[in-house]
Amino acid sequence: MLNKILNSRTAYLLGFFASFGLVALALVIQTQYNLEPCPLCISQRIVLMVLGLLFLMAAIHNPQKSAWVKFYALLQILTAFGGAGVAIRHWYLQVHKDEMLVDCGVGFDYMFDNFPLKKALMLVFRGTGDCAAIDWTFLGLSIPQLALIAFLSIAAYAVLLAKERI
Repeated sequence: MLNKILNSRTAYLLGFFASFGLVALALVIQTQYNLEPCPLCISQRIVLMVLGLLFLMAAIHNPQKSAWVKFYALLQILTAFGGAGVAIRHWYLQVHKDEMLVDCGVGFDYMFDNFPLKKALMLVFRGTGDCAAIDWTFLGLSIPQLALIAFLSIAAYAVLLAKERI
């Protein structure tokens, strides 16, 4: 039964719903606890949405040839690893907040409205004082730690899908 699900469009749709479900969960946490997301939090949400769209594209295409299966898997895995990298950077900033000069930087929207794209991206990935704050935890894990687990799980899921379809 599991093989049948993994070889159908449903498997890709599960990846789509998981990715966008995590974004929805982040929005619920944000509104429930009145949290202001930092640039790295927003970046992780964007990566999750891109992952969701990649899974949706694969579900629509429903690849049967191994080359297409590998192509989608490669895109999904690389995107998930990119998100994991952002989560690791975010976690690093939280762990080393005492060693940094922490100041509350400008907001995400302001950066992209007032700086060239290259400069704005450099500011986003450098992080701000907001990125170093731990405002919410679940089971003792901060948001970037939970995001890292999610990104690695999604990458593992993409590998499983590819393995079952090839």
